Amino acid sequence: QVQLVESGGGLVQPGGSLRLSCAASGFTFSDYAMSWYRQDPGKERRLVATITTDGESTWYTDSVKGRFTISRDNVKSLVYLQMNSLKPEDTAVYYCRARGDLNGFWGQGTQVTVSS
Repeated sequence: QVQLVESGGGLVQPGGSLRLSCAASGFTFSDYAMSWYRQDPGKERRLVATITTDGESTWYTDSVKGRFTISRDNVKSLVYLQMNSLKPEDTAVYYCRARGDLNGFWGQGTQVTVSS
């Protein structure tokens, strides 16, 4: 059974940090590129960051460059999103996604709220 389980969300003050984790199971994790998306209420889900299968290459949307870092551990089947200098506009539900050549999977999401 394929599972992607996100954790690490919560309430944080502006300027603070959070680290999201996504635990994968039920598929060959190292064969899949991994991404983090976020979704505001009433808006489309948008790509935040992506990391290649071997972790050698990453991509970030402009609004998070220099603040967020995506990383992965292919031994433990985990992907992380380190979020620093958080802003209120980073508030969203964050989703983990696995993308393979033939298919892909989504996690259930974790809420991140940045507010004073």
